[in-house]
Amino acid sequence: MTKYEIMFIVKTTMETEKIKKTIDSMKKIVTDGKGKVVETKEMGERKLAYPIKKELNGYYCVLKVEATPEVISEFDRKAQLSEAILRHLIIKLDEE
Repeated sequence: MTKYEIMFIVKTTMETEKIKKTIDSMKKIVTDGKGKVVETKEMGERKLAYPIKKELNGYYCVLKVEATPEVISEFDRKAQLSEAILRHLIIKLDEE
């Protein structure tokens, strides 16, 4: 399996419970595809550099995962469709 780092920004205009559910559902995409979430870092609410979809703040979350390219493409697809996620970035980490 390949190692990836995924960063995504969740809308902060939702309730805290919905933000946590969104993060859990994104982790579940990886685990359902037989991937493994190695580390989760919630960076909290921060001001965005510029408005995205009329939002001024976002809740940042970083996941370090081990997964197949198919799982990552499914994560990418669902992140694009999600109303709760403003932006996401997937980086393939170098093998050590």
